[in-house]
Amino acid sequence: MIVDERMITYINSLDRGHTEFLENLQREAKAADVPIIRREMQSFLKVFLKIRQPQSILEVGAAVGFSAILMAEYGAADSRITTIENYDKRIPIARENFRKSGYDDRITLLEGDAAEVMKTLDGPYDFIFMDAAKGQYIHFLPEVKRLMAKGSVLISDNVLQEGDIIESHYIVERRNRTIYKRMREYLRTLKDDPDFETSIVPIGDGISISVKNS
Repeated sequence: MIVDERMITYINSLDRGHTEFLENLQREAKAADVPIIRREMQSFLKVFLKIRQPQSILEVGAAVGFSAILMAEYGAADSRITTIENYDKRIPIARENFRKSGYDDRITLLEGDAAEVMKTLDGPYDFIFMDAAKGQYIHFLPEVKRLMAKGSVLISDNVLQEGDIIESHYIVERRNRTIYKRMREYLRTLKDDPDFETSIVPIGDGISISVKNS
C-alpha cells in the first residue's frame, strides 16, 4: 500500500461509480481474480479522458476488456481504441465483453505478444495506456515511443509495485526482484529521456504520466 488505506477508502467512498455494465464487469473480474485497474485509477482515467479527448488510443494489456470499455464509455464519442492481449483464456472473454458493451465497433482487439504486435502498428496514437506484464514495460518502451507523436501521452499503471520500488534489492522477495529491477530501470529511463516529460504519481499502485516532447 503506497497511500494510507483509510485515505483510499475515503476517496473511493466519494466515487459515484460507472455504468451498470461496467460495475457488473468489475464485480465479475474481481470474483474471478482478474486484475483490473483500481477504483481510484478508474476515476483518474475518466477525468484524463475528459480533459484530453484522445481520438486514437492504444492499450497494452486488455485482460477482460474493462479498461478499454471504460475508455470507450467516458472518452470521446468518436475515439478508436486498439487493445492487445496475449493470454489465450482472456481473449474470448474480452471479445464477448466488447460485444455486450456495444463498443465492439470502436474497440479492436489484437492477439499476441505486445512487443511483436506493436511492430505491425503504424500510429501515431494520441494516448497509450500501459497495463500489461510489469517486467516487460522496459522492453515495450522503444515500440511505444515509436508509436507516439509530439503531444502524445503515455500512462503506465502499477509502477510503484505496492511500495517495493523504494525498498532495498535485498528486502524485496526473490521472486519479485527481476520485476523490481526492470521497473526501476523503466522509471529512470522515462525520467532521463529528453523526449519525454514524465511525472510519477502515487495513485492506485502508482502511475507514470509521460508526454512526448518531440
